[in-house]
Amino acid sequence: MRIEIERLVKQASRDLENAKKNLDIEAYEVSAFLAQQSVEKHLKSLWIHLHQENPPATHTLTELGQGIGIPEKLKHNLANLTPDYTVSRYPDAANGVPYEMYDKETAERKVSLAEEIVLWVRRKIGL
Repeated sequence: MRIEIERLVKQASRDLENAKKNLDIEAYEVSAFLAQQSVEKHLKSLWIHLHQENPPATHTLTELGQGIGIPEKLKHNLANLTPDYTVSRYPDAANGVPYEMYDKETAERKVSLAEEIVLWVRRKIGL
């Protein structure tokens, strides 16, 4: 396995682990952001695996998913997680205070959506 893929997967796995941990301390916006980051890094690792080139410099999960042929059933997950790259961190993007806009149910759903994608990516890479 290429070192770039190994490093991305390692950090992406850590991001997902930390997304789950942040649920316990009610940092729901952090959970959502880290779920998005885990998926982004997993998708980029698969991009490298499939195309033998660096992925595009984007945080748009739907764009990355399209480039790697993600199944139709997972496209909704990508669309649901993409906004969390900014909305979970920036009041101007959230039109409010991000930590006030995320609750436990929302954050748990984001983590669950991420887990589905991560499982699919890891299978495609052979992990």
